[in-house]
Amino acid sequence: MSIACLPASPHVRSPEIPAPRGACDCHLHILGDATIYPFSTPRDYTPPRASLGDWQRMAATLGLERMVIVQPSVYGTDNRCTLDALSAAGPARARAVVVLDGDVTPAELRRLHDLGVRGVRFNLVNAGGLTPDVIEVMANRIAPLGWHLQFYVDGPQLPALSPLIERLPTPAVIDHMGQIRANSPTYEQEVAALLRLLANGKTWVKLCGYRASTRAYPHADVAPLARAIVAAAPHRCVWGTDWPHTGLLSGMPDDGALLDLLTSWTPSLEVRDRILVDNAAELYGFANDLTTRQDG
Repeated sequence: MSIACLPASPHVRSPEIPAPRGACDCHLHILGDATIYPFSTPRDYTPPRASLGDWQRMAATLGLERMVIVQPSVYGTDNRCTLDALSAAGPARARAVVVLDGDVTPAELRRLHDLGVRGVRFNLVNAGGLTPDVIEVMANRIAPLGWHLQFYVDGPQLPALSPLIERLPTPAVIDHMGQIRANSPTYEQEVAALLRLLANGKTWVKLCGYRASTRAYPHADVAPLARAIVAAAPHRCVWGTDWPHTGLLSGMPDDGALLDLLTSWTPSLEVRDRILVDNAAELYGFANDLTTRQDG
């Protein structure tokens, strides 16, 4: 059954230390007019509209200049809303991660690459995602383009899934710090699996952990894991707001506070800024040529 979820807060506070020039929000969703971009069935939630302009206003407060639009589960493999937002934002500032059928053609992959797509998402949590049997097929199809596979999983799935991820011919990106919850009975095994993946040299992690937290901000229960990830592979961490925080019924995060949380997880501003700028540019193929800040 689909539930109506909360909209993102229209007002966010400025972070204590603004993002540096060229900073990228590596995980956000754009949700359009449902009469133009109908939702898939089944789905786990029904979100309100969240436009590119809405994100740009939030991003201006935080100092974010670049974005990675991630296909949400509610659209299934209909990537039109994500791709329209990608085109509107422009190649200097935007990339996208999409959801594709296993029979996608090389010509379609090339078209998507030219638009700015750089990865395919596997959502193993919500209804509407791709099934695991397509993973290796998809990895082989996208490897020539230099794309990555992005995995949205629950922590207990990681130990069994990690051998498959390790043998893929593409880089892998783990969403939401693997959704590893500190109160999980298999916490240690889940953390060990994630750190093993980071040690292979081709796995990246998105430092966005509020969904796995059972505590209020500043989500102290996920801080040890976040710091361990940064310590293990500071050059293969990226960060995202997860705006507009789809599926939530309460506890809407403040995006400025989430940026402050990243600052608290990193040992220095130099490391934080590398995560926000250089790592994102490397993973998504941004050039270091921004000269003016986005004005919203």
